[in-house]
Amino acid sequence: MVRHSPHALPSRTVFLLGGSLFLVIVLFVSSAAQSALRTAEGGTITFRKIFKSSYPEFVEIKLNENGSASYDIRQLDEPPSPVAFQVSAPLAQKIFSLAAKLHNFQGVDLEVHRRIANLGEKTLRYEKGSEAYEVKFNYTLDDSATQLLNLFEGLCRQENDLSTLVRVMRYDRLGVNDAVGQLETDFNNKLLPEPERLLPALDQVAADDTYLDIARQRAHILASKIRGTR
Repeated sequence: MVRHSPHALPSRTVFLLGGSLFLVIVLFVSSAAQSALRTAEGGTITFRKIFKSSYPEFVEIKLNENGSASYDIRQLDEPPSPVAFQVSAPLAQKIFSLAAKLHNFQGVDLEVHRRIANLGEKTLRYEKGSEAYEVKFNYTLDDSATQLLNLFEGLCRQENDLSTLVRVMRYDRLGVNDAVGQLETDFNNKLLPEPERLLPALDQVAADDTYLDIARQRAHILASKIRGTR
């Protein structure tokens, strides 16, 4: 006859306790991994501009410290449609450094407080962990805020121009020349923060003889200009 120790637990109880302990360990490890991931991801800066009765009425860019980003450009009555893209490490660092000069928007007042035309409501928001600060303004004279505004609006213009070129390359080959022309204008006016992102699409246009010769030549020249500024 097998004798059980008076302090021993039945095997079924041990199994249940073991299973519960395993579940606790799994949940702890999962929670720790998610916490580490959030820490690795760092802070996020959101730029939003709402300008009713304009086109577009709504612009939003979200940028993480690691360079991952999304943009959403649309009219207010349209559903959200954010598109992911990547920002280079130097540009992301520059944006977060400018935000740091503004104390990550904590307790700052950027509004000029003068009677001027409505230029659209801008919002800058910083989030990291439990921290969340934001500031709204119509127009500002602060140099760091102006630089941030120009960078974010430039990224909006750049991604919008690029998406337009990619779309017409697929569905409107005759419109490619106009799309490349818009990119060329914005590049010449120094409105594009990272024009090198345009190179794959421009190279594709330049190498594809199904597009108009003028569009191919224009794309080739613009790509050469961009490479010359790197």
